[in-house]
Amino acid sequence: RTVGMGDPVQLKDEGNKHFQAGDIDLAIECYTKAIKVCKDKKVLAVIHRNRSACYLKKENYANAASDASKAIDVDAADIKALYRRCQALEKLGKLDMAFKDVQRCATLEPKNKTFLETLRRLGAEIQAKLKTTFSTDSRVQNMFDILLDEEMEKDKREKAANNLIVLSREDAGAERIFQNNGVALLLNMIETGKPEMILAAVRTLSGMCTGHKARAMAIIHMVGIDKMCSIMAVDNEEIALATCNLFQCINDSLTGGDTREYGKEEALVMDAAKDLKTILLSLLEMLTSKKVSGHGRDQALNLLSKNVPRRDKKEKNHSRTLFTIDHGLKKILKVCGQVTELPDQLPLTENTQLIASVLLNKLYDDLTCDPERTNFKDICNEYIKSKIDPNDMDKTIHAINTISGLLQGPFDVGNALVGQQGIMEMMVALCGSEREVDQMIAVEALIHASSKMSRASFIITNGVSLLKDIYKKTKNERIKIRSLVGLCKLGSAGGDDYSLRQFAEGSTEKLAKQCRKWLCNPQIDTKTRKWAIEGLAYLTNDADVKDDFVEDEPALKAMFELAKSKDKTILYAVACTLVNCTNCYEKKDIIPELVQLAKFSKQHVPEQHPKDKKDFIEKRVKRLLKAGVTSALAVMVKADNAILTEQTKELLARVFLALSENPRDRGTIVAQGGGKALIPLALEGTDAGKVKASHALAKIAAISNPEIAFPGERVYEVVRPLVSLLHTDRDGMQNFEALKGLTNLAGYSEKLRVKILKEKALPEIENHMFEEHDQIRRAATECMCNLVTCKEVQDRYLEDGNDKLKLLVLLCGEDDDELQIAAAGALAMITAAQKKLCSKMTQVTTQWLEILQRLCLHTNPNVQHRGLVIVYNMLDSDDSELAKKLIESEMLEILSVIGKAADNPKRQEPIDTARTCLVKAMDLGLIKPFTSPS
Repeated sequence: RTVGMGDPVQLKDEGNKHFQAGDIDLAIECYTKAIKVCKDKKVLAVIHRNRSACYLKKENYANAASDASKAIDVDAADIKALYRRCQALEKLGKLDMAFKDVQRCATLEPKNKTFLETLRRLGAEIQAKLKTTFSTDSRVQNMFDILLDEEMEKDKREKAANNLIVLSREDAGAERIFQNNGVALLLNMIETGKPEMILAAVRTLSGMCTGHKARAMAIIHMVGIDKMCSIMAVDNEEIALATCNLFQCINDSLTGGDTREYGKEEALVMDAAKDLKTILLSLLEMLTSKKVSGHGRDQALNLLSKNVPRRDKKEKNHSRTLFTIDHGLKKILKVCGQVTELPDQLPLTENTQLIASVLLNKLYDDLTCDPERTNFKDICNEYIKSKIDPNDMDKTIHAINTISGLLQGPFDVGNALVGQQGIMEMMVALCGSEREVDQMIAVEALIHASSKMSRASFIITNGVSLLKDIYKKTKNERIKIRSLVGLCKLGSAGGDDYSLRQFAEGSTEKLAKQCRKWLCNPQIDTKTRKWAIEGLAYLTNDADVKDDFVEDEPALKAMFELAKSKDKTILYAVACTLVNCTNCYEKKDIIPELVQLAKFSKQHVPEQHPKDKKDFIEKRVKRLLKAGVTSALAVMVKADNAILTEQTKELLARVFLALSENPRDRGTIVAQGGGKALIPLALEGTDAGKVKASHALAKIAAISNPEIAFPGERVYEVVRPLVSLLHTDRDGMQNFEALKGLTNLAGYSEKLRVKILKEKALPEIENHMFEEHDQIRRAATECMCNLVTCKEVQDRYLEDGNDKLKLLVLLCGEDDDELQIAAAGALAMITAAQKKLCSKMTQVTTQWLEILQRLCLHTNPNVQHRGLVIVYNMLDSDDSELAKKLIESEMLEILSVIGKAADNPKRQEPIDTARTCLVKAMDLGLIKPFTSPS
């Protein structure tokens, strides 16, 4: 009888053929067709069992298990189907079911080694899994018992607290804590009121909320947003910071930081919008509550800064900003205007006003059209008007201080307010007040108003005489310093141009000397000494002032100590001062023709000060390093993002680059933690800042041991910034130093090499190997030499249709020893790893033999040794034709001459390698053993 296409047995046999041939997809197709038409139960079972094997191969374990089950339903003792189902179930994590299946297999065939081995392995895995499940549960309970036991010793409690935090950071642990009534127990820990207990509880909650929307929502409702706010409001910096972090974790989880698949539960995960809105309103409430500590207020402002304005302007929706302006702008202005010297103010830290200013700036920046900006200005305007009261000085200085805050934030909003009727007169009146606090607030407002961007010429004309007056009259150091800074600021409009001077010759040095004296006086409060640095930030535009300042080690050290203090409002001024002292600001190129033209038309000509020449700058860098500038920078980089603005980051990156100019100084920078500190600057900030920081990283990576410069996992973060400097739009120096840095990293570990390839550095490095510029070409070749041990790189050389191998061979023929060492080193390693490349090498260029002979005759033993290794690799490449060709050329003579030379410690490597080549040629029967003369 003829078999139709619908014959299940024939389809099954066809499927088996495909399976044998390794064509799994076709086999599945045949079996599936057969199952549709098969009526015979037993045949059907066999087909299901066969298809199960296919699914196992395809790693489709769910289907493999269900097919095997269908076969087992027909015959409970089908040993093949049982074992296949066991394999599938194990992969699906159903260990106990898999164990039962293999147990049946072993009963049916007690001598089968595979079954016994699987039985033993699964048994052990199940034991281990049970152990961890039970131990996690009891461990959680145990930790809570220790933590809530008043009698327990402190170190045991601390250890339990740490264990709990660590456990909460893995999903399984977090879920266990959650299931074991953990949230209620954590609340008990918070109720103890002990700072270390509160911290541990808050950090554990953070772990539990990270990346898990459902759990985060549940925790918000169990703990309560008010409760979280009240924890953040405590007067303890660490607790405020930890709670801020908890809010951030919750926010990230609720706004889609969670990629987990919930399936059916999706509907149960309620809409998070309501909770997010409640959190936003609660944070705004905190801003003006007297119950909230300064630290709590700072963190509430930080959370608003981080989460209200759009992170990316491409997002259309900025409704959170508009909502915050409607419900909270007045509250933020109120924080800005607090005058700590007056009674009955909100608790603040040194940083609060600045953080509030940064928030105002970010909100204003996030607006998209003029009506929105007008609305913002109107709210500010009304707020200021409502506070100015000639009969109530306290209210009035609050208004003026709020303007100070706006001038440090959205400058044009503040600037417009200063220009309004009556405000300037108010400031003048306050300057003449009897109360010192009035004078102080007015002078500070004047300083903030007199910026280079200021359009209020009134300030510049009236400010100077006003401030000089106060400076002469006042006995109060704090006001004296502030009025001096105002004068410095008004006087520094000329920038680093030597010929534009506001003050009489020599007076800038006098003012600077006064600032340095205040800076070094520990009797004066931090806030006031900070103003002395502000003064220096302006005065150090003058080269004489820079030079005097860096000679004054106590003053430098005092500045660095302040930079490390809790008061972070100082960072920008310190950064500006350091940029001035190291001359790493953007320099305007002076075009000689224009100078001639200007002289001709009697126009002003910019001049460079003699002390801004290179050798002076180098000396200043040395002094700064000696005084400990790097450790101060390392502390500054860690500051909160709200205060460490993109602008400040760029300034710090510029300073780092200037400090690392001289290779001899880089060790000092590494020793003081500079390597680590540069990484965050290279990863975020302004484009110019990231490039400068990456360049400084490249300089350090080029000459230091990466494990010391960038300890731990940090070294992997250095790779991306360096690779970013390889692009052709970066300048040659940046390309060159990045290649040097990558070469050094690539020499350290396979893991680093893999990371370099992952960051797509390879095409860039290859491009630079074609570079005209000798040093860049050499650096790229050295980098490649360190990367050729990677399989991925070897594969690129094995591919056809490119000139990569040809280039490597031709580079071996260049006249530069260093370049030849790198190129020949790469060729030697790559031909040893991939024998195919030996014959490919002879096909890519006709010059291969000539180049190889020149390498083997080279006077530099390092080049010669590498050439001879390539020859050995070719003899050893299993290509007998190639070996023959080599030995028939002059190469034999070259090998004999080198190999017969007497031992010589200076050239021993080439001599030994040549001898090895000759022995290899004898083994191949290409030359006869030469008899040594008797």
